[in-house]
Amino acid sequence: MKEKSRILLVDDEKDILEFLSYNLRKEGFEIETANNGKTALSKLSKFIPDLIILDVMMPEMDGIEVCEKIREEEKFDDILIIFLTARSEDYSELAGFSAGADDYITKPIKPKLLVSRVNAILKRKRKKSNFSNIKIGEIQIDKINHKLLYLDKEVHLAKKEFNLLYYLMTVPGKVFTREEIISNIWKDLVVGDRTIDVHIRKIREKIGSKHIKTIKGIGYKFDI
Repeated sequence: MKEKSRILLVDDEKDILEFLSYNLRKEGFEIETANNGKTALSKLSKFIPDLIILDVMMPEMDGIEVCEKIREEEKFDDILIIFLTARSEDYSELAGFSAGADDYITKPIKPKLLVSRVNAILKRKRKKSNFSNIKIGEIQIDKINHKLLYLDKEVHLAKKEFNLLYYLMTVPGKVFTREEIISNIWKDLVVGDRTIDVHIRKIREKIGSKHIKTIKGIGYKFDI
């Protein structure tokens, strides 16, 4: 049986929540609702959705702030976010994408358009998810569930160690420069070569040294 996609709906207007819930449940989605941003964030501790449909204009905490807080958490990286707004100004759209939104729907909402956009964005996620589980030799890494198996035994890695190993495994045999690694793993944080070396050493301690090769003066690669 096909697993239902999970959607969290966030809007301070009861009528819109009911409208969205009705049309999406009818299509077979599992739905959870929240009538404000703070409630939405608290629900993420128990209900991890595939997609959040989030109103921009809400009291206390608007959708932009909610989106920014979600994007600060690595464990929510794979959650898609669609903004709802009654605004037609470019500002709202630009602010939404800058905060980390994946798509945008303007009110009033047309049911067929809503369902079409939701299905399209979830289809893109499923394609991406197929690539999130990588198996090379005795190592299997599952990015969505943050799980690493080595010789069929689960191995714990810290977040940055896990992300670094996954990044190297996405293109086995490719040499990743230190600049590429810093840009993709540490993003805007200022770190030095020593930080990368320490993380590589810790990974090697857990899965052996033969898998990750040092390319002197350049960076690292995952050896096949």
